[in-house]
Amino acid sequence: MSGTRSIAHAFEDADERRDFDDGFVDVISIGGLTFGRVTLQPGWRWSKHLRGVADTERCEFHHVGYQISGRWVVEDRDGVRVEVGPGDVFDTPPGHDAWVVGDEPSVMIDFQGLGDWALRGPSLRTLTTVLFTDIVDSTGTIARIGDTAWRRLKAQYDEKVSLALMTHGGVLVDTSGDGAFARFGSAESAVRAALAIVAGADRIGLPTRAGVHTGEVEIKENAVTGMSVHVAARVMAQAEAGHVLVTSTTRDLTLDTGLEFEEKGTYELKGVSGARTLYIAQ
Repeated sequence: MSGTRSIAHAFEDADERRDFDDGFVDVISIGGLTFGRVTLQPGWRWSKHLRGVADTERCEFHHVGYQISGRWVVEDRDGVRVEVGPGDVFDTPPGHDAWVVGDEPSVMIDFQGLGDWALRGPSLRTLTTVLFTDIVDSTGTIARIGDTAWRRLKAQYDEKVSLALMTHGGVLVDTSGDGAFARFGSAESAVRAALAIVAGADRIGLPTRAGVHTGEVEIKENAVTGMSVHVAARVMAQAEAGHVLVTSTTRDLTLDTGLEFEEKGTYELKGVSGARTLYIAQ
């Protein structure tokens, strides 16, 4: 007879409850997994009630879950909004804001995300250079060449990203959509990796853009959060196909490395206070 047995654990008898402003999460660990039942009151919003706790501009955890009751809206880093209601299964990438809509509390089961947040361990705050890349008009490319050819081409692209990160000492943090999110201990290494990715992608017919910024981030295991992450993503959004766009901070740290830069202009980045001068790396 097997030594293992089936078990059940009710949220009413959760291992732990974590309270925060206008909400709480009941946490259960079972079968080696952690689950959170999240209850959020009407009027709750991540950027209002949890930003100060997380010390990041947006929520940088990846959530996967099931909505039991109530409704809420998630806004991704690029401004796309999705409303989640009862019976929906949701998957929200890092870099989002979220808020409850209507007069009913929102109750969800979080298979990944708030359970991780509730049980997070100690973090390291350090100076890091952040890189974001994005394939330009991937939807149009898929429509033109078909799904099978796209998968082969995307596999080649992923190999070029991996090679560039390995060559220049980068650490892959996350892949979302058609892009990559990586961190580097050196500003020069991040810019050179970005240039290699953009050039390699161009050779296989996948125009790519990249954004790079240097600043303090918070690292917990392999999760990287903080305003610097948000800035780098917004910088990438300003880049054109084939360009590596960097902030003045990154440029100043690489002036004696042989890299060259062309000033692109001064921009107000969404969700970032103050104008930023951006440069095209060459």
